[in-house]
Amino acid sequence: MPKGYLLLVLHAHLPYIRHPEYDRFLEERWFFEAVTETYIPLIKFFDRLQAEGVPFQLTLSVSPTLANMMEDLLLRQRCLRHLDLSLSLAEKECQRTKNWPDVHVLAQMYRRLFEEARTVFVERCGTRLVTAFQQYAEAGNLELITCAGTHGYLPLLSSEPASVKAQVFTAVDEHARIFGNKPKGMWIPECAFYPGLDEVLAQAGIRYFLVDGHGIEHAEPAPAFGVHAPVYCPSGVAAFGRHPMTSKLVWSTSVGYPADYNYREYYRDIGYDLDQEYLAPYQYAPGVRQNTGIKYHRITGKTSLNHKQLYNPDWGAETVVRHAKDFAQRCRDQARRAGSAMPFPAVIVSPYDAELFGHWWFEGPQWIYHVLRELSSGGDLELTTPGAYLAAHPVQQKAMPSASSWGRNGYSEHWVNPKTEWMWRPLHEAAARMRQTVQAHPFASLGSLEDRVLRQAGRELMLAQASDWPFIITNGTTEQYARRRFHDHLNRFHDLLTRLERRQVDPIYLQALEYMDALFPKLDYQLFA
Repeated sequence: MPKGYLLLVLHAHLPYIRHPEYDRFLEERWFFEAVTETYIPLIKFFDRLQAEGVPFQLTLSVSPTLANMMEDLLLRQRCLRHLDLSLSLAEKECQRTKNWPDVHVLAQMYRRLFEEARTVFVERCGTRLVTAFQQYAEAGNLELITCAGTHGYLPLLSSEPASVKAQVFTAVDEHARIFGNKPKGMWIPECAFYPGLDEVLAQAGIRYFLVDGHGIEHAEPAPAFGVHAPVYCPSGVAAFGRHPMTSKLVWSTSVGYPADYNYREYYRDIGYDLDQEYLAPYQYAPGVRQNTGIKYHRITGKTSLNHKQLYNPDWGAETVVRHAKDFAQRCRDQARRAGSAMPFPAVIVSPYDAELFGHWWFEGPQWIYHVLRELSSGGDLELTTPGAYLAAHPVQQKAMPSASSWGRNGYSEHWVNPKTEWMWRPLHEAAARMRQTVQAHPFASLGSLEDRVLRQAGRELMLAQASDWPFIITNGTTEQYARRRFHDHLNRFHDLLTRLERRQVDPIYLQALEYMDALFPKLDYQLFA
């Protein structure tokens, strides 16, 4: 028996970004970039591991909003167009740089990567990435889990318990609809937990969830093995805590692996370097500069973007192998130290946002590939998933994790602060109105206008509840867009219920909203009661 297990957990999530009212919409690029730079590279490396006969196991959380976007025909068609545009730009770059050998090699690298991405997307997956993830799950390589419906920040929604229930139960139902099986686990949004949430998860059939390390360390009673073992909540649902060492090794902007000077620089992109006229055909908003995904420079050091040195793919590849070996060895050492004092193997829980790998950290998918290869031979540390670990070691301590989150200071500060506190009262009032309205309409016949209005109102409320909007506003990135989305969904929600109360529902207006915000086709609005 090994001294410990590594539980590598990737959380794939994006807010629901779909704007059929526009031919091109700037924020839809978030989805296309994640597909091109994160999800497809992961599929490529998983395929390579399978072809090499390497046994590997990891856990992938796919949020319901992202899963709905992956299945949406319009977004799949637009994603293919994005790949074609990227490939066209790379071809153009190969011509532009043909007399600049060092850069020309990099332009050819991007052309190859975009060609491979298009092949994987169209020929390997038939434009449905979900099929690849299903295949890995069936082969025993992936444990697919879910997240709350629209990634709502559950502790701050708990004043209306029905909203929390709707977020959780909708997620389970959507996962079963899209992936074919109900999930064993849930990545609770932002790892944000409050005592009592476990009972809702248990009712929905969830067996485990993940929290930040201090949620376990401050549990009541204090767990004997800290983050090196899960705990069972009184409801019977298990909680796994993030390991601080593995978090620092990857997330730290100063000492983490992605900060190495040999890696590609994310912020230096030809979308900001080249002439506007040259870039215009590839831009999603006229005159608005944006990332193209073609980046020729490496991190270099603490210099300005204008003084970065050219990226060297060989140096990046060598560095990523070294970092994967270092990570595996550190985890082995940690497992030996912790496991020697435990009656069962320790767990090293390493949860990360999937989009870190490939999008932000170009070499990230390669790093995952090499980590999985390093640990495939067993020894003191083996790979497993939370569900498999609980099945093999079902006897664990009982304790209630403390209220906690990950992110700045670990207790919800990133989602409720002076910049975002104005958002929460309107959300609570809307949730109360939804509950009251559903209670007043208990017998709406399936497919009737009343039934459709209540379903769409539930969708709009849940979209307004997404934790992405306060997160973006706190960060100050695309703040105007986040504010607009928050207000749009709340306004649509109240407008629908007002029309219902006045018996003035416009079928054409309702149909337009159903097309605009088309996620969760089988939403059960009775959950809000």
